[in-house]
Amino acid sequence: MRFLKILLFFVAFQVSAQQGGMWIPSLLEGMNEDEMQNLGSKLTAKDIYDVNNSSLKDAIGHFNGGCTSEVISDQGLVLTNHHCGFSQIQSHSSLENDYLKDGFWAMNLEEELPNEGLFIEFIVSIHDVSEAALKGVTETMTETEKQSQISKNTNSVLETWPKETWQDVKTKAFYEGNQYFLFVTERFEDIRLVGAPPTSIGKFGSDTDNWVFPRHTGDFSLFRIYADANNRPAKYSKNNKPYKPKHHLPVSLDGVDEGDFTMVFGFPGTTSEYLPAVAIEHITEDYNPTNIAIREAALKVIDEKMKASDEVRIKYASKQARIANAWKKWIGENLGIEKSNAVEKRKKFETTFTKALKEKGLEDKYGHILPEFDKLYADFAPVNIKRRNFIEVFLTTNELMQMTFRAYQVEQALIANPENLKRGKEVLTGQLQGIHKNYDVDLDKGVYLNVMPLYGKEVDASIYDKTAFTNLDSALKLLEGDANDVIKNLNDDAAYAYAKPIIAEFFNTINAEYNEKNEPITALQTQYMTALMEALPNERYFPDANSTLRVTYGQVRGYTPRDAVYYKPVSHLEGVIEKYIPDDYEFDVPQKLIDLYETKDYGQYADSDGKMPVCFLGTNHTTGGNSGSPAIDAHGNLVGLNFDRVWEGTMSDMNYDPEICRNIMVDLRYVLFIVDKFAGAKHLIDEMTLVHPKKDDSKSKKKKKNKRKKRN
Repeated sequence: MRFLKILLFFVAFQVSAQQGGMWIPSLLEGMNEDEMQNLGSKLTAKDIYDVNNSSLKDAIGHFNGGCTSEVISDQGLVLTNHHCGFSQIQSHSSLENDYLKDGFWAMNLEEELPNEGLFIEFIVSIHDVSEAALKGVTETMTETEKQSQISKNTNSVLETWPKETWQDVKTKAFYEGNQYFLFVTERFEDIRLVGAPPTSIGKFGSDTDNWVFPRHTGDFSLFRIYADANNRPAKYSKNNKPYKPKHHLPVSLDGVDEGDFTMVFGFPGTTSEYLPAVAIEHITEDYNPTNIAIREAALKVIDEKMKASDEVRIKYASKQARIANAWKKWIGENLGIEKSNAVEKRKKFETTFTKALKEKGLEDKYGHILPEFDKLYADFAPVNIKRRNFIEVFLTTNELMQMTFRAYQVEQALIANPENLKRGKEVLTGQLQGIHKNYDVDLDKGVYLNVMPLYGKEVDASIYDKTAFTNLDSALKLLEGDANDVIKNLNDDAAYAYAKPIIAEFFNTINAEYNEKNEPITALQTQYMTALMEALPNERYFPDANSTLRVTYGQVRGYTPRDAVYYKPVSHLEGVIEKYIPDDYEFDVPQKLIDLYETKDYGQYADSDGKMPVCFLGTNHTTGGNSGSPAIDAHGNLVGLNFDRVWEGTMSDMNYDPEICRNIMVDLRYVLFIVDKFAGAKHLIDEMTLVHPKKDDSKSKKKKKNKRKKRN
């Protein structure tokens, strides 16, 4: 049978201090629980996930679908990364109220700022629905037939699953479609901005320090969840009240030491841990380099314009961060794959897999998989690169091309059916307004001139002088009239006429070919996952990340990125001062923070030797989506805020290596210090539950020791 029984997914193995893996929180009992305790955890599986009682999972929220957040008070106060809340901070900023530059702190509930469209979603419960999802699926079906049957099955499950009226349900595939889970969720949509440090703290080091250690970034922001009179999810209303959570995380004042247990609990986005060697080679040697070049060309223009104008800086701050983040991540990913010799190690593993197929008599059933991967990727690679390059140019870096792309979609909808006019106008109007809210024509033209040659298309700078799209009012006039008028208006526009054949080529040729050639790879990857578990049942398999709630555990550890270099696991405020460059957009430091450093006015937040910790490293296996995830100590308290990985360790999306993969976290004592001493927002500290777990644990051990002495 092609689809394995559930027991094959959780095979027995000798328990060790496992580090790496993104584990489903409802399935931690047994080996995961033992592993965590071997690493120093005092938590049980039920402390982490419990349906019938409050548990840690009730404090973990999916922040706007892309990051993680955690509830840190009984009044719905929420902590996440500065870069996760960046677009909200930007949207409230202006030249008069530059919250990006100066920071923002609400001193009471009335000053907290609402954010249209922002949501936080919690997991109520998790259920294995694999049997129902895979009912009727057979090996003889085509991939399209299989997916159609699975969709029919899961839709049926969703329609009949019991839930409250304010809750939602969704299913997700695991293990390349070999297993399915259903999630009951609650989504809160009245989320208000409470506090954010200035970018000189929240984004200190910017692009230079991004993805590297030692790190000195206070990457945090604060929001608050509001609920209706029944403490249930509701749209924004002045009548809503701060949410009363089922659980909120206590905050430890004791900090971390090397070797301490850490658990990162959040919503990791996507990983591809079971790719064949040929796929990793394609990504790092061909795919990544072309996209790195396009983003680098765009950033050259964006960075220059942002440095020259505060107005442009505010407009493009969020976009520049998004472009730069992946650009530098891909570079580090390539470095890590090379440094860890990942491709050769994967090939060696594939030799072991092939040998196991022969030993178990599975060669006829699965022996074709690896040779077929080689053949498929050779055919797939060129169109995969071309497709992604188009996305980089037309949807990621250049806004004029993005506007023409959206217009093309509307034109095609009108050609298919003129009755789509009203909806098409509404959608395109919203998209144009969104782009023009933070748009600079000169900057965008510079990006176009830099990136279009890398896509291999002729450059025509004159389109910027002739198009209506660079001005919102004139762009919206293109949508006046009936369907025929709109189609004519678009085709008469210089920029649209330039871009249309390129976009048509993408939809009609490139994307169509991509889908055709990617489908058999997807199907083969599912079969490969099945084959691995059948041929090598004693290997450890965790499901790839898919934006669902996961637990990853490890310890506070330094690391050696290269010969004769060792990074200690904790950075301090003195490192901020060492990097300080007055008026530099990456390394400027607020005068008040300098004053606090010079007077050593750290309050109760300094470590035992009087220094102010800023960030620390852990061996937790994280990825995109884990931004904002809580770093939880052995007792279930908040000690850190996950926000990054070390540069060489970004390859962990394809190849986790415990020797060099490290996640970077803001020390919660630095967060508290900034909120209290820098911002003067002590009322927020007073909301939190501050604890001393190490001191309490030490007292407990001392009492037990004294009792034993008395008995003796």
